[in-house]
Amino acid sequence: MDTTDVAAIVTGGASGLGGAAVRRLAADGAHVIAIDLPKAIDTAEKLERVDYIPADVTDGDQVQAAVEAAVGTGLPLRIAVNCAGIGTAGRLLGKKGPHDLAVFNQVVGVNLVGTFNVMRLASAAIAQTEPLDDGARGVVVNTASVAAFEGQIGQIAYAASKGGVVGMTVPAARDLAQYGIRVMTVAPGIIDTPMLAGVEESFRAKLAEGVPFPQRLGRPDEYAQLVAMIVEHDYLNGEVIRFDGALRMQPR
Repeated sequence: MDTTDVAAIVTGGASGLGGAAVRRLAADGAHVIAIDLPKAIDTAEKLERVDYIPADVTDGDQVQAAVEAAVGTGLPLRIAVNCAGIGTAGRLLGKKGPHDLAVFNQVVGVNLVGTFNVMRLASAAIAQTEPLDDGARGVVVNTASVAAFEGQIGQIAYAASKGGVVGMTVPAARDLAQYGIRVMTVAPGIIDTPMLAGVEESFRAKLAEGVPFPQRLGRPDEYAQLVAMIVEHDYLNGEVIRFDGALRMQPR
């Protein structure tokens, strides 16, 4: 599917993986609706062919407004990329007692329920577009994590949320097949995002040492490159692609 002159929605679009996806899709000719929280949008680099819409991905009305903004560009909405996410550290049972239930619910709410919310509303709009070759109308790209498969100590909430994203991939692809909408998931490893910006170089080097090859942190632009490839490759559907340099996470 060609990205030229189509509308796209990217959540978490103000920075990190989402910001990289926004830049790539806009450079490839799409008109992008970048969704993020107001504070993140305030500090984001503003780009041509990109509209920044403040929205909480767990809020149906706010996401629907962003979808309507995408439709309002006058271009067919054909791409939705889910990058919004949060992470916390906490063991199921720690020195201070059981894991905080509210924190668990928050992480699952943003990472899993938020992804579902955007997927359901964006796909409803994509389904209204005119079909292309083979009846194709669009594609949804969700973002999981290698933690979905090898969650480390203290990652139970994050791993559960990303495992849920992985688990939605095949049934979502099957549900949306009749509308010509593909669903793919990317599971990144350790990526050099703003979350690691304040980490000491020695710790960053240690993280990189655990990656078999190439022995470095992944780059957001490489994630965006993979998203662009998924969009363009019409036979990719219902699959999870690990983006991790063959990393397999250890317990800690």
